[in-house]
Amino acid sequence: MRSRNSRLLAACVVAVLGAATYAVVATAGGPSLTSVPSANTKSLGYAPASVLSPELQQTVVAQGSTKVENPTAAISYYGYDNDTLNAAGQPEMVASTATGGQEAHKTEPDKNTYLVFKNGLAGFDANYDYGSHFLFQGHETGSPGYITRINLDADPAHRVTVLATQDDQGNAIADIDGSTWDPWAQRLLFTTENTGAPTYSATPGYPSTVHDVSGALGRGGYEGIQDDGDGNIWIVEDIGGANKGATKARIPHSYVYRYVPAKPGDLANGRLQVLQVKNGSGQVITEASQTPLMSADQLALHTYGSVFDTKWVTIHDTAVNGNAPFIANTLASGVGTPFKRPENGQFQPGSHFRTFFFDETGDTNATSPENDCCGGWTGVFKLTQSDPSASTGRLTIFYKGDQAHAGFDNVAFFTKDQISFVEDAGDTLHGQRNALDSGFLFDVTTDYSTGAQPIRWLAEGRDASATLDADNAGFGKNEGDNEITGIHVSNGDTGKDGILGAKNPDAFHGDWRVFYTQQHGDNPTYEVTEPKG
Repeated sequence: MRSRNSRLLAACVVAVLGAATYAVVATAGGPSLTSVPSANTKSLGYAPASVLSPELQQTVVAQGSTKVENPTAAISYYGYDNDTLNAAGQPEMVASTATGGQEAHKTEPDKNTYLVFKNGLAGFDANYDYGSHFLFQGHETGSPGYITRINLDADPAHRVTVLATQDDQGNAIADIDGSTWDPWAQRLLFTTENTGAPTYSATPGYPSTVHDVSGALGRGGYEGIQDDGDGNIWIVEDIGGANKGATKARIPHSYVYRYVPAKPGDLANGRLQVLQVKNGSGQVITEASQTPLMSADQLALHTYGSVFDTKWVTIHDTAVNGNAPFIANTLASGVGTPFKRPENGQFQPGSHFRTFFFDETGDTNATSPENDCCGGWTGVFKLTQSDPSASTGRLTIFYKGDQAHAGFDNVAFFTKDQISFVEDAGDTLHGQRNALDSGFLFDVTTDYSTGAQPIRWLAEGRDASATLDADNAGFGKNEGDNEITGIHVSNGDTGKDGILGAKNPDAFHGDWRVFYTQQHGDNPTYEVTEPKG
């Protein structure tokens, strides 16, 4: 029998492992995990099953075809709009000749936030006990935008609740991407990855009160959002820049922000700051300085061993500028340092919120001339500060991607030193490299400049619905290949000690649970577990 620590990621073999040979890879100071040897391949009409490390298994907690407990004329199912109905009045989940090859719009539940409310939460059915364990999502596409809650303890009839489709002013909710929980405000926070759309706060019970907080936090292509131990809110923006001439390299155009509230939990009064990085000459690295192809600043940023001074600069202060909604990207331009689509970030557990890792998705095209040198494949950065509210810090490149490790998006710590990044490489790059997305596990104590590579814990497959969409351009409304999104490791604590990074996670053990969503296609949300027995 192995010790509990060595069994952290060990269990029974999950179904559909294929004939490939597996290698067990140990990480310094952490458990061993068997690495999946390769990604699933992409080809016309081919719908391979996902492959997990043989120590893991996954269970669907909800999927697109799960009927919500409170259906409306617009929304009846977890992952579909009612915009294209069949003769029985159900959304057309798979294109058929009966509707001229049309499909209902797939709403793409995105980032997951897991919370435990010991006294329960209200649902649509006032006479039903929904339990205490809940998983929240916003939906990234479709109309209207909406927020769902998966009631993990509930029966099938009460499994999914639509919490809201409108804000507290009666406005339709915009499509949502990121989410987190602010323990001081006792509100969920949702981002919209849309330069002009609101940032929201929302109550967790039914019906949810949804409020536009972009008069203080701003509007932008926001995606990743996290609290720190001081009550500040860190936001990572994802806006693709223009191409550099006729190439597939993109100009960095997305920023990292920090909202400093007047007091923790105040979502109406505070300062929004942008991260500023200085080059070796003490000059701020800006969009203009990174516009030339393979610019000196981009090369330096993506060079292992280089260390850069950082500074937080206030671009909006409600005490000075008022509370009207504003576009953060416009204010950050020329002041902050943009990256190639930095989508998400998390604080390293045990660092007292002094170490923050964030990724940049990159150019997601194998022909970009900036792939190898300048973050075109992907990049992971490490920002260190003396404390979470410090005005200055240091930035280094932690990992430079390659064709087999590209397009990183969502992120979660499995343990104190093990961080997972999952791919969103996109259909184009999938075809160019003949490989679908994967989930990887890194050890933050490893020096990846030596050529070391992460463990692949998930080789995502492609369900039949996504395969059909990929082969038919989404029938004009849907995405193609499946994407890994919403990777989330949490014990559900709604207090300050539950902020991601406050405690050392112990994935798959005790109260710690692991979730992700296989976005597009059937849109299942999975819980990943270590089987019992």
